[in-house]
Order: sequence, then structure tokens, then C-alpha cells
Amino acid sequence: MNNIKVIAFDADDTLWVNEPYFRETEALFGSLMADFMAPHTAERELFQTEIANLPLYGYGIKGFMLSMVETALRISGNTIDAKGIHRILELGKELLARPIEHIEGVEEVLIALKDKYRLVVATKGDLLDQERKLKASGLDHYFHHIEIMSEKDEAGYRKLIRHLDIPPADFMMVGNSLKSDVLPVLNLGGHAVHVPFHITWAHEQIHHTIEHENFREIKAVRELLTLLVS
Repeated sequence: MNNIKVIAFDADDTLWVNEPYFRETEALFGSLMADFMAPHTAERELFQTEIANLPLYGYGIKGFMLSMVETALRISGNTIDAKGIHRILELGKELLARPIEHIEGVEEVLIALKDKYRLVVATKGDLLDQERKLKASGLDHYFHHIEIMSEKDEAGYRKLIRHLDIPPADFMMVGNSLKSDVLPVLNLGGHAVHVPFHITWAHEQIHHTIEHENFREIKAVRELLTLLVS
């Protein structure tokens, strides 16, 4: 790993906590739908709507809010009242207003690396929301470049690496999603480090092991410092 020039970090559940807030909101949505459907079934319906809407809305809280409204209308047979729709919008706004909680050890790692590597944020989601979270996190000044991607696939990473003007072998991605943060980067010839988070969105899960010479898995982000000097 001596050739690494740029280290990119995922944002949600790598730099700060995100998925638990969505899980809480999904549970509240399920409870709101209890007059029409069992809460856990309503949550499954919501997930299916989200996935179907990704090509239209992309990732992020605003698309999630629209998917909640659409699911509520479908579940209720278009009988949910204005009060119910208003409550769904409140749930989305409450999610947008959640405070930023750093993943333990993140700032310590960024401080240690900022003068040795070009540091980048490579995340997906709603542009305005991700910019807001990054600014609220107080971590933005550590990063040379911020890339908010519509999809974290090979094409997206290829564009980022080209913008950074480095070969893929000089690029390392650090994140909690094997699907979005690891596999596309390895396929391009880059390095990838998986830092598992205790909750992973079902859409980001894969069910096979990864064996690749450029792949590493660590238990906590602080272990990245040891990994880079090994």
C-alpha cells in the first residue's frame, strides 16, 4: 500500500451515524400505518417502494419522504387523511434535523492522515443534504475534494479517479458498504478497506465473501492507521 496517494471516505455510517436514524423513522412509519397493515409488513412495503423509486429519486431523505407518502397511499387504498400525510412529512423533516454524531475515532484518523495523503469524501445521496451534513460535522476542512455521487458504481469511481488525476492503484476507498465502497473500486484496480457498521441497509448488503489482494477489512476506523504503516 506504499503507492497510495488518495484516501476516500464514505460519509454515512463511515464518518457519521446515519442508518439507525432511518431505522427509527421506518419503525415510526410502520406504527403510523398500523390501522391499515401490520407495522413490520408496512416497513417491508416501504422498502420495496424505495428500491423501485431509486432510478427516479436517487438516494437521500427527500426521496425517502416521497416513498413514505406513496407507500402510505397504497397501503391505505388512498384513504389516509391529511393529518397522516402531514405526520409523514414531519417524520422526514425530523430525520433531516437529526444531529451529526461522528463515528468513534474518525477525527483522530483524519488528523493523522491529512498531511500524508489527499483526503476525499466519496458519498451518494441528496446534494443539499450531504453538503449540510458535512458542514455540520465540522470535518469538511480535512478534505481536499468532496464527491457526491448519484451512484457509487464503476463509472462513478472512474470519473472521480480521473478527476483526481491518479491511476486507480494510487486510490483507496474506505467505507461500510461492500457493495458501494469496495467491489466497484476493486474492479477498477484500486484499494478498498471495509469498516463494518452494526446496521447496514438491506440494499447495500451482499451475501458472498470477497477475496482480493487489494481488499482489507478492519473492525474500527482507528485500525486504518495501523494498516497504512504495515
